[in-house]
Amino acid sequence: MTANILTVDDSASIRLTTRIALGNAGYTVTEAVDGLDGLNKLKGGEYDLVVTDLNMPNMDGLTMIRELRKLPAHTGVPVVFLTTESDGELKAQAKAAGATGWLTKPFDPESLVKIARKVLGR
Repeated sequence: MTANILTVDDSASIRLTTRIALGNAGYTVTEAVDGLDGLNKLKGGEYDLVVTDLNMPNMDGLTMIRELRKLPAHTGVPVVFLTTESDGELKAQAKAAGATGWLTKPFDPESLVKIARKVLGR
């Protein structure tokens, strides 16, 4: 059974890169353009993993995770940040909010697939 992954990023090129990398690895990928769009898609579907940017319009990734963790059906969904940020304090805030991992842009698509496999166990 394939995993359903939600990618959340305001950059169309990053969404394309993540969709190709994860899709080629056999995962089903749904895209969201910002945190608000991502949260709405999470409320309406079932996802095994969320890959999100941090800095986005309408709702940033950190706020999205905090809101996601309030939804009983999604409290255990792993979340990986894919962002240009590398600040230790931001990483600590993300972990406290419920983030599972962190990958810094620019990124190697194979590294993203490896993280997805590790987090998902498949």
